[in-house]
Amino acid sequence: MRGEILHYDAEQRFGFITGADGKRYSFAREDLHREMNLVKGDAVEFQPNGERATAIFSVHARVTGLADNTTPVAAARRWRATPATPPHFGRNAENGAPETTGLWSYFWRALTVNYVNFNSRARRKEFWSFCLFWAIGFAVLVTIGLFFDLSGDDFERGGELPIVMFGLVAIYVLLTILPWVALLVRRLHDVGLTGWLAILYFVPYIGWLMMVVFGLIPSQAGENKHGPVPTGIRF
Repeated sequence: MRGEILHYDAEQRFGFITGADGKRYSFAREDLHREMNLVKGDAVEFQPNGERATAIFSVHARVTGLADNTTPVAAARRWRATPATPPHFGRNAENGAPETTGLWSYFWRALTVNYVNFNSRARRKEFWSFCLFWAIGFAVLVTIGLFFDLSGDDFERGGELPIVMFGLVAIYVLLTILPWVALLVRRLHDVGLTGWLAILYFVPYIGWLMMVVFGLIPSQAGENKHGPVPTGIRF
């Protein structure tokens, strides 16, 4: 059937066609036989299937394709062979560069690009990834510090405190406290709360409990005032 494009949104991958029978048909990107830049008013041919249009050809593109000895079947196969870029969400969605969502990637970004990032949102996986690798780093430094402390004669006689271990741990905590607070603020943003609640983490006795609670609350569905849904979240 011959028809005319009424509307097509390339980002959302759907549109509408007004058929020669006067009816309106909806279609999605996968209903196109080949990739086409469709605009309102373009003439097309399609197969009606209820209220949906399928096997859609641009009249101009079809004439050009036949002139180039390209059959509709070949065009359809070539279109299906072209992988579609999957949609992604999160802070890099605007520039088209999807974030990696591995455990180490989250931890590394927290210590680099997000070191003082108190804006946007952080999902549960990002939060617990930081906790995991922070704990591993802490344990490694304690082990290294004790090794050097125990290898000293004065420490073996009980004359000194484990200075090396305390020094390494103190430096480690000082270097990671700021990105940790920033991450906690972003985690609160992700559940729709104010970042000022991060102060509760420093309250004696209940701070660790609040950290666990904030880390287990699911992400808020949809975009909120702190930003879009973090990368990798599906509802």
